[in-house]
Amino acid sequence: MIPARYASSRFPGKMLALLGGKPVIVRTCEAAAEMGLFDKVYAVTDDGRIRTAVTSAGIPCIMSRREHETGSDRIAEAVEGLDCDIVVNIQGDEPFTRKEVIEQVLRPFLEEGAENIDLCTLKEKMTSMEDIANPNNVKVITDASGFALYFSRSPIPYLRDTESGAGRWRHIGIYAFRRQALEMFAGWPMGELEAAEKIECLRFLEHGRRIRVVETSGMRVSIDTPEDLIRAERILQDK
Repeated sequence: MIPARYASSRFPGKMLALLGGKPVIVRTCEAAAEMGLFDKVYAVTDDGRIRTAVTSAGIPCIMSRREHETGSDRIAEAVEGLDCDIVVNIQGDEPFTRKEVIEQVLRPFLEEGAENIDLCTLKEKMTSMEDIANPNNVKVITDASGFALYFSRSPIPYLRDTESGAGRWRHIGIYAFRRQALEMFAGWPMGELEAAEKIECLRFLEHGRRIRVVETSGMRVSIDTPEDLIRAERILQDK
C-alpha cells in the first residue's frame, strides 16, 4: 500500500511533482512493484488528481475517506475488501526505498516467534545532534529482544550517563502489519500518548500490542521539500 495525500505544509503538491518526468507517487509505486515482493501494489489516496496520475500509469488505486487521523487508519480502510495476510505501508514520497529494506521489515514474520508480532517497522542510528534534537525525527527505544518500548519526538533516552553506550535511533516510517492488527488499530480510540506526540505507533503500545523494530541503514531521501526534489533528481541521474 502506498498512501498518498496531495498537500504538505512543507511542500504542497509533492506527490505530483515530476521526478525524471514522472510524478513522485508514480515513481514510488513503480519501485515497489519492481521489487517482486508483493502480490499487488496499490496507491491509496483521497485526492482525485493522484488517482488520475497513478491509474494513467497502470497502477491500481484505492480511494479513501478524507477524514482519517493517521496513515494507518487510511490503510485499514483500504484493505477492508482485500484478501491479504501481511500489509506493507510505504510512504508515497519515498521513491528510492530499496528492496533489501522491505525484506528486512518482512523477515521477522518468517522467524521463530512471529506469532507474537503485530507490526514490524524500522530504525536507523543517529549521530548528528541536530537530527537528534529535531522533533520531526521520531525516535524509538527497544528492549533486548528488539521490541519497541517507546516512540517520541524528544531525544530518548536522556543520557544522564554519556558513557553508557546507549544510542539514539530514528524511527523509519515503513510498516509491515498483520491484517488483524490493522483492523484492531482502526477500532481503537486515539490514546493520550498518541494525541500528545502525534505518533501513531503509540496507539499499539497503549493497547499492549507488540511492535518489532529492525535496524537498517542507508535510507535514501524522502521528498518533503523542493530541495529534497532537487537531491532526488541527482540520485535518479546517478542511477
